[in-house]
Amino acid sequence: MHDVYLSLGANLGDRKQALRKAIMALKKDSEISVQQISNLYQTAPVGGVKQDDFYNCALYLRTSLTPTALLVKLQQIEAAGKRQRKVHWGPRTIDLDILLYDNLKIKTQSLTIPHSQMHRRAFVLIPLLEITTGKLHQRTLILLQNLGDQQQIEKIGSVFDEANRVEKD
Repeated sequence: MHDVYLSLGANLGDRKQALRKAIMALKKDSEISVQQISNLYQTAPVGGVKQDDFYNCALYLRTSLTPTALLVKLQQIEAAGKRQRKVHWGPRTIDLDILLYDNLKIKTQSLTIPHSQMHRRAFVLIPLLEITTGKLHQRTLILLQNLGDQQQIEKIGSVFDEANRVEKD
């Protein structure tokens, strides 16, 4: 089994429900075990495209899938969530990114691990900090401190309320 960290985001439609559906799709996959879910954060968009704020969270999961197979699975979940790729860094119903996969370093046309922009994004680092431990937690904290407080991010609670609680495997 491999240790993987994901970043999830949505800013179109029912953002919280889109994140819930994506997490539930991951939970239903027999080759994926969702271990931890960060709190939910509301964040301003980055990249210069005028759009609504995002809801973001991070996940820690264990999987037997290869990085490429996991990417395909995430893209299938995005497609089921009606994700459209019209504008780079534009609005989206759901966005699932692989941040870290074990200690692998991969750079292909379709996949870069560690995620190439995570060190520049508070909306990635703050939720990630919640679900990491040990050396990874320390590295995430240093990245966040180096970033400073230039990005607006507001903690808004749990992705799943008591009525929609997701239990660990």
